[in-house]
Amino acid sequence: MSATVIPVAGPEPYDVVVGHGVLDRLPGLLGAGVTRVAVVHSERLDASEVAGSLAATYDVLDLPVPDGEAAKTAATAAACWEALGAAGFTRSDAVVTYGGGATTDLGGFVAATWLRGVRVVHVPTSLLGMVDAAVGGKTGIDTGAGKNLVGSFHEPAGVLCDLATLASLPREELVAGLGEVVKCGFIADPVILDVVESTDPADLAARSTQLRELVERAIRVKAEVVAADLRETGGAHGHPGREVLNYGHTLAHAIERTEDYRVRHGEAVAIGCVFVAEVAGRAGLLAPDVVARHRAAFGRVGLPTTYDGAPFETLLAAMKVDKKARGTLLRLVVLHDLARPAVLAGPDEDLLRAAYAAIGGSS
Repeated sequence: MSATVIPVAGPEPYDVVVGHGVLDRLPGLLGAGVTRVAVVHSERLDASEVAGSLAATYDVLDLPVPDGEAAKTAATAAACWEALGAAGFTRSDAVVTYGGGATTDLGGFVAATWLRGVRVVHVPTSLLGMVDAAVGGKTGIDTGAGKNLVGSFHEPAGVLCDLATLASLPREELVAGLGEVVKCGFIADPVILDVVESTDPADLAARSTQLRELVERAIRVKAEVVAADLRETGGAHGHPGREVLNYGHTLAHAIERTEDYRVRHGEAVAIGCVFVAEVAGRAGLLAPDVVARHRAAFGRVGLPTTYDGAPFETLLAAMKVDKKARGTLLRLVVLHDLARPAVLAGPDEDLLRAAYAAIGGSS
């Protein structure tokens, strides 16, 4: 099957290439005028194939970083900056990220901040990276106060999603990535839910046509949202704009921080989406069958739909540090129906407590 090219419109348009065995397209995405390329990759990944695809054309700098969320620190970013400086990287050189969502976030941030911005191409190796972190130009690192609180908007020159890399992905990591995919079904493309509900979960594997369709649909959802509202300033006609991509993320990020990132992002997103559906249902905004469909869809692919890992008060304090908050006002992305998102500002604390109890949480 040939590669699929999904354009991302905006001030600096670029393409997302999806397919099997498409690594040979990497130099074309980097474009002309590049001399040096730094490959930022998880230290647990063998990046030799990526480096080999670049070595004939560019001077390649190998930049291994810690695996997972541990990479997203100021210290790791600073070490990358020092390496770029020592290698003489200029504004015409580029960064390639190779790894999961955390590597993409960190490498994108390094590219955004080195010389106030150099070219970057993302080559995500996880399902989460393909459908979430690699598209949209959000980059960032974590602090003690929370996740992704330091960052920058820096759109890539291109994204290369080689589905062949998913074959070696542990099953639990692939399932976790489906959290962001199913989320896209609720906020924008209900056909995603139809595919999930009609497919044996065991068939959602690297070579399956169903997984490829889900990946491409989720990428298109994100591409359309970020093209309309790159910097999260808001959408038209009451639509939350780019904030809609954070559906379920307010509680998800609170869980991740409370659990010291031992819970996978997609797992936390699944819990967060079920929670916010319960909030909307109890507020009279969302029909009971759609609330129930959240539990069914996320649960069908093997994601958690309940949580009792921390007291409500602990999670509430963490949620108040969420990037969507305005001052002390908590803001949640909610649904009025499938693909009908809105923002619920200042939800009643008792409502949140009841929704948390509904997903198995305790006070």
